[in-house]
Amino acid sequence: MIKEEHEVAIMKAPYNTTAVTSTVVNMQSEISVPDHVVWSFFNTLFMNCCCLGFVAFAYSVKSRDRKMVGDVIGAQSYASTAKCLNIFALILSLLMTILFITLLATGALMSFQAIRRMVKH
Repeated sequence: MIKEEHEVAIMKAPYNTTAVTSTVVNMQSEISVPDHVVWSFFNTLFMNCCCLGFVAFAYSVKSRDRKMVGDVIGAQSYASTAKCLNIFALILSLLMTILFITLLATGALMSFQAIRRMVKH
């Protein structure tokens, strides 16, 4: 007998023709909510303009806590607030840095010091 015929002969229909019941479990897919903790931590350490980085870090931690509890809506809300605060902190810090470099390059700081010396004497 050929091997394939032998396998077909072994795999006959079952003698018991009762209906097989099955259970289907619907698993919710894990929704990834970015909590922006690293970005907030960076803004807290390096570009903490008006303490926006620290506040963004607090909202990021709240977002992570909500995600761990399973509250996806709350996590998304806190993450959105943290993202907005991080954007504002980044923009304000970059504008202040550009303004400072511009003032330094044009000599405004030097002229301010010269005027201050003239007023003292």
